[in-house]
Amino acid sequence: MKKPLSSLVVAINGSDSSISAFKYAVALGRELPLRIIAAYVVDTATIRQLALSRIFVPDEGDEYERSLEESGRRYLSFCADLAAAKRIRVETQLRRGSVAGEIIRAAEETNSDCIVLGGWSGNSASRDVLLEANREILKSAHCSVLIVKGPEAEAAYRAL
Repeated sequence: MKKPLSSLVVAINGSDSSISAFKYAVALGRELPLRIIAAYVVDTATIRQLALSRIFVPDEGDEYERSLEESGRRYLSFCADLAAAKRIRVETQLRRGSVAGEIIRAAEETNSDCIVLGGWSGNSASRDVLLEANREILKSAHCSVLIVKGPEAEAAYRAL
């Protein structure tokens, strides 16, 4: 029988809550032999939609996509450093597409048992976008979804 939790994908989006969710996953990785995958998605689906709506001209869309990619690389590097500080191995993935679709695809491609999401926080505009992606992941994922909220994630990481 397969263990109930052997691999998980953590959705990284740069928010404090996604970093807390990652720290919680690292703490779980200390207690359980887990494969941890940190995935950041460059939201090209929304960029395309903004370009079609003429909110972005093509050059602006390209510039914004490059900026998101740079941010994604920084956040994934930060996650790798957080995990290394606790001697936990983590894989990172920079993906392109719709956030929900790519996070679900990452879980399927890695045969993950769970997707870990940060709870929502921050200003209403970013919260609404994150909430919509989280809602879509909850609705469409074929594996369990864990939403990490509260200061316990930070405390669990610090206790390692």
